[in-house]
Amino acid sequence: MILTTTPSVEGRSIEEYRGIVFGEVISGVDVIKDFTAGLSNFFGGRSSTYEDELTSAREQALQELEQRAARLGADAVVGIDVDYEVLGSNNGMLMVTVSGTAVTLR
Repeated sequence: MILTTTPSVEGRSIEEYRGIVFGEVISGVDVIKDFTAGLSNFFGGRSSTYEDELTSAREQALQELEQRAARLGADAVVGIDVDYEVLGSNNGMLMVTVSGTAVTLR
């Protein structure tokens, strides 16, 4: 399965559009991760705990998108868009959504 943010796949032509597909992940950030991220915020530097959580959520959302495209018989997903949101009254939830168009290729 080819996943791309571009509207086409280099060297291939789109044969059929199968539909828009999505992948969504909402991930909670627990107290320990929040505490260690707070230390990074206080002392400066990058928060590897939040970065790891963000990377994991994005990879899971892309896997979900790929699985949904495969169920439609797609060879690729083009025009992928990735969005991030922080949710909750205490900003304790991270949401990653990905969307794109499932296609078959020649």
